[in-house]
Amino acid sequence: MQRIIKNGQIVDESWHVLPKETTFEELSNCDDLIVPLSLWLEHGRALKARDGGLGVWLDAEEEIESIVDSLDDFQVIALNFPAFTDGRHSSSAYLLRTRYGFQGELRAIGDVLRDQLWALKRCGFDAFALREDKDPEDALKAFEEFSEVYQASSDQPVPLFRRRA
Repeated sequence: MQRIIKNGQIVDESWHVLPKETTFEELSNCDDLIVPLSLWLEHGRALKARDGGLGVWLDAEEEIESIVDSLDDFQVIALNFPAFTDGRHSSSAYLLRTRYGFQGELRAIGDVLRDQLWALKRCGFDAFALREDKDPEDALKAFEEFSEVYQASSDQPVPLFRRRA
């Protein structure tokens, strides 16, 4: 069983992240599923009618604006980082939290490494599915490496110079 970091703790994964090529006919009716955006766009109404939990995942080239009218339908939104060097979804997470007010779980998936966790948390992520070859116990230490932040972000909307005033 895969383990993820969620809200600063290591937990057993209870959601099934479906591959991009999954068809609607292959779905289980009661599992908690994180479906690819294309499946959501094609079968959204039927997916909402299922008994299990519902989440959606977006690839780096897919725009979050395609789901903003449906945010209340999702318990989890997962944003895929296809490569460690591809940070496009950092902006997506920030927008989901600040502009669109998404309150559910926001999960980073794909090529997610310890070095990214602090910055991703500041953008609004609260769950992280690390790359399989990485140790989640070691990755937890990333959240303790900084004690103060200067810039405003989704987790601290007031910059340090304003907090000191």
